[in-house]
Amino acid sequence: MHTAVVGLQWGDEGKGKVVDLLTARHDVVVRYNGGANAGHTVVVGEDTYALHLIPSGILYPDIECVVGNGVVVDPGKLIEELDSLEARGINGSERLFVSDRAHAVLEYHKMMDGALEEFLTGRSDPEDNRSIGTTRRGIGPAYADKVTRTPAVRMGDIRRGGAALQEKIELACELHAQQLGSLGSTERPDPRAILESCRTWADRLGDRIIDTTYHLHGAVREGKRLLFEGANACLLDIDHGTFPFVTSSNCSTLGIPAGTGLPGRTVDTVIGIMKAYGTRVGAGAFPTELDDAVGERIRERGREYGTTTGRPRRCGWLDLVAVRYATMLCGVDSVACMLLDVLWGLEEVKVCTSYRLPDGSTTDRFLPDSDLLAGVEPVYETLPGWDGPLEGDCAREELPAAAQGYLGFIEEYLELPIGLVSIGPERTQTMVAEHLV
Repeated sequence: MHTAVVGLQWGDEGKGKVVDLLTARHDVVVRYNGGANAGHTVVVGEDTYALHLIPSGILYPDIECVVGNGVVVDPGKLIEELDSLEARGINGSERLFVSDRAHAVLEYHKMMDGALEEFLTGRSDPEDNRSIGTTRRGIGPAYADKVTRTPAVRMGDIRRGGAALQEKIELACELHAQQLGSLGSTERPDPRAILESCRTWADRLGDRIIDTTYHLHGAVREGKRLLFEGANACLLDIDHGTFPFVTSSNCSTLGIPAGTGLPGRTVDTVIGIMKAYGTRVGAGAFPTELDDAVGERIRERGREYGTTTGRPRRCGWLDLVAVRYATMLCGVDSVACMLLDVLWGLEEVKVCTSYRLPDGSTTDRFLPDSDLLAGVEPVYETLPGWDGPLEGDCAREELPAAAQGYLGFIEEYLELPIGLVSIGPERTQTMVAEHLV
């Protein structure tokens, strides 16, 4: 049984916790997209782990972790993450494999990311701010180099080193120096420093950088069970998200074949992860956003601050129009509803079930275009709230009646079962359907 875990909103849904819970039923955990802009948090007892590049399955001692070719890898950050885990007693180096086809995020990508954001933010007309609100981790520019091809550096290039790598680095630095200058930045990449870093990374990661496509096909033939861990989330997908305020990779399940080299039919089960409410980081349309005391209450109770950047997340009511679109796109079989406990104590909760368009008509279709989505007004169903706090050791049928009703409403709208309900950050604070454990 091969399983995929995918976010159904704008990220930060709690994918890391679900992957951690499901890892025990699998042999290999695979990342297939994104980069160090992702932040997956796993709480085990008193310990909290924030993972950015390494798959969440690394916390299990016998699980193999693979970073696929669809990921853009910041080698320095990857090594920092390995060192941080090893300092806490988790030795992941021998269980981690990185695709030699994965593209590297280098210093000039981060320079470009910042310079482009500054250029788009600092336009002469303050009302014409076109910045995306990126994490400035170099993700977009690295994917851009991948498409441009000639200046791109892959992890296999770093492993091999030599004159070929030097030529690529020097060309890329020359190209990006000109681009940085055209954007008004005074930063310039140093090819010698970058090459020296590459040599250090190759010494540490060299034997971990392999052809993961053949490796994963071999694992499937051997009967090993694969768990695919998506980064970011479906509504941030470069092709199917709220363009242009998206990330630079295919973070829906549609990214699995391209990001791993495995055919789409490999995946048997897709679990979609959603929060019991909505959040978003950075710019872009967010129809159910709450810029009031309720939104602030959700932010504080849910600790809604970015794992990667620490930025406060925008908070709002659950948008089921958006979630249903994501379940359709990703081929979801069951849903995990996270952070249900954050909503306890509210007198009422609202759920968006359709949009009112500028012409006065309504639609239950999601609009994956930020300009169009910005013009809609959410149409809500209002449901009763429930008292709390919710306890971590209760079953779903022991939840307050209104909380059960909320979950039932979601299931009916999505026409999908909720197989997992999370009411706290720890592994034990989770209600999981029998077929998932």
